[in-house]
Parts: sequence; C-alpha cells; structure tokens
Amino acid sequence: MGAISASILAILLVAAPASQATSPSPTPSPSNQTFQNNISGFLRDDTRAPLADVTITAKKGDFTGTAKSTANGSWNIGVPEQGTYTVELDESTLPEGIALAEGQENPRDVTFSQTSNLSVIFAFGKGIVVQQQDFGQNLLNRLVAGLSFGLLLALASVGLSLIFGTTGLTNFAHGEMVTLGAVLVFAFNALGLPFWLAILLALLGGGLFGYAQDRGLWRPLRRRGTGLVPMMIVSIGLALAVRYVIQFYFGGATQQLPYAQSPEIQLGPVSISPNNLWSLGISAVVIALIGIVLLKTRLGKATRAVADNPALAAASGIDVDSVIRIVWITGGMLASLGGILWAYYRPGVTFDMGSAILLLIFAGVTLGGLGTVFGALIGSIIVGIFVELTTVFGLAADLKYVGALFIMIVVLLFRPQGILGRRERVG
Repeated sequence: MGAISASILAILLVAAPASQATSPSPTPSPSNQTFQNNISGFLRDDTRAPLADVTITAKKGDFTGTAKSTANGSWNIGVPEQGTYTVELDESTLPEGIALAEGQENPRDVTFSQTSNLSVIFAFGKGIVVQQQDFGQNLLNRLVAGLSFGLLLALASVGLSLIFGTTGLTNFAHGEMVTLGAVLVFAFNALGLPFWLAILLALLGGGLFGYAQDRGLWRPLRRRGTGLVPMMIVSIGLALAVRYVIQFYFGGATQQLPYAQSPEIQLGPVSISPNNLWSLGISAVVIALIGIVLLKTRLGKATRAVADNPALAAASGIDVDSVIRIVWITGGMLASLGGILWAYYRPGVTFDMGSAILLLIFAGVTLGGLGTVFGALIGSIIVGIFVELTTVFGLAADLKYVGALFIMIVVLLFRPQGILGRRERVG
C-alpha cells in the first residue's frame, strides 16, 4: 500500500506546478473567450418564436459582458467568476410589437449555484401565461438535471453499497475516492497525456486505490476480528488523512478539467449542457452494465451470496476474500468515475469535492436500503431530483443539500431498512 500511495503522490507532486500555472488569472477583458462560467438563455416570444439580435448585458463590479441573441434566440455571456450578476435586456433592441411581460424584472440579479452555466429566462407577451410556461420549463429542466445528478450520485453510491453489503463497513473515506478520480484526471492531463488516456488512468488509479485499501488495511483488520465500529472510526481517520494529503500536493484552489466550458443546448423543451448530457448517458450505461453483471454472471451471483451470508458463501466454495477484493476495486473505479463527472457538474476540481457530496451519497444508500445495489440506484435518483427541485420551489440554493439530511432523518424514523432493504432484528 505504501508503494502505491507513494506513486499516486508522486504524480500529484509532478502535476503541482502545472496546477499552479492553470490557477485562475486576474479578470480578463469582456472580449476574452476563455471564461469557464457562462450566463445564457433563449429569447422566445409568447408564441415560442425565437427573437434574434436582442442585446443582453451582464455586470458585476468592474466587469461588463454583452451578447446578442442568435437566429434561434440563444445568447451566451462568458463571465470570469461565479457570483451575483446584474443581467439586463436592452428593450430598445426588441423587434417591433414585442415587449417584456408585465411584471418581468429588468434588469435583474442572478446568482450561480453549483454549476458553470447559469440559465436566465425573460418572459414576453401576456405576463401570467408566459410566467406559467417559464415555470413549467424550469421545472422540466430541473427534473432532467436532477436525473443527471442522481445517476452521478448512483455511481458512487453503488460502490459504497457493494462495500457495505460484502463487508458491513460504513466507509467514510469513500468521498476521498470520489475526489481522487477528478484529481488524477487533472494530474495526468497536466503531464501532457491525451484526455482519454488521462480518464482511463484515473479509473485504473481509483481501482488501484480501492485494492490498496483492502489489501493493506481492511483485510488485516478483518482477520484480527476488529469490530465494525472501530473500523468505521479508522475510515474517518483515513478520509481526513487522504483529504489533506491531496490538498498538500494539489492545493486549495479550484481547477478546471478540459472541456469544462459547455454552453447549454436546446433539446426540444429541455435546456441542458453537453457535459450533463454526457454524464447522464455514461452513468446510465455503466449502472446498467453493473446490474447485468450482478444478475447474470457467476461473479455477480457470488457477490450477492457474500453480501447475503459470508459464512455460508465460504462453505459453498466461494473465495470470500477474492470477491471482497474485486468489490473494492470496482467500488474505487465507480467512485473515480463519479468524481470525474461531478467535476464537470459542479464544475471544477477541489481537494474536498468528494466530502461535499458524501452526505448525499449516504442519503441515497440509506433511502434505497443499506447493502442493496438497486436500492442505492433508486435512492440516489430520488435524492438527486429532490435536491434540484428544491431550488424551483424557492429554497435558497445554498441550502438545497440540507434536503438530503432531511431525507435521511425521515427514512431512519419511519423505514430504517430503506425502500428495497429488508427488516433485520438487532439483539
């Protein structure tokens, strides 16, 4: 484990100068096209016809950015940093006969929240009807974003659920396994490797880290008969150690992965960024493959047998230690993939990004049922959609993750076994 950890730290150390070189620079001029954050939208009148050549301005402090809507009504303003901006539509540039809806605030203040693409909608025509349409469109957009976020959470939750199911361990270091995936992609990319190769090596690195944990730490503790509560405490210590080792080599600044800038596109009534669309598709395919493996292959049946009863599985000729080792490797790779997609969803890579969603991961696993893979999938999707929808109904963006804690409390009070979990008698 020491040699493997040293190798990973060496990679981060070599990449450290590159990370410093890519740290955010002072605010560039509005004409600079390399901004990582965007304010965008679509201008359509009350008949849904696009409005072209309309001027929109975004201001924050000394920064002013301007854009004109295109033929399909889309507009995009790159901004140097996240925060609160004043967005104003120049009504003098609207086509003849078109006016903002009654009660439409212009200019208006808008604030970024956990995304690099902030969508702003202006209502035109008959105010109350258009506002209802805008609410419906915003609700639909948040549902799609919630599904994408939920599937992203499911990647990490499925790994955590597999580990809990086969070992009984509640692993608080799982958040750092999520972080490691994104950090390794940044490190390998900083070394000049092709992007696809950086992702592949990061996934292998996540699996290697999972293997190293089991071989060097958890397997010896299991053989000594260490209780689950002491092992859980060890996992908390491991999480803190790995987190701050990553911070030491990676730094405390937020870094961006390649292709992080992706203005939203319109797919029918839904506005979504290409990165979120890719995330949704990749997560769905990977989770489907995991489900097929668990249900249709000998390895999957052996994994479910170990999760159900390790002693009986061992008596049936199943190599329990080998199954657990494969579960740790798989869990590490899934967590790494989830971390890479989370870096694009946030966006950005930070040393504590995994711990930021650890509560959501636990909420998904708890809601679905501890130790049940398909329960973790269902629970994570519910949590992801719930978190995104809270902002539609007026909850402050900074408080939306509190909903995950609320879900955990309700589930533990009324259905401790979760949606797909089974009742167990203790004592």
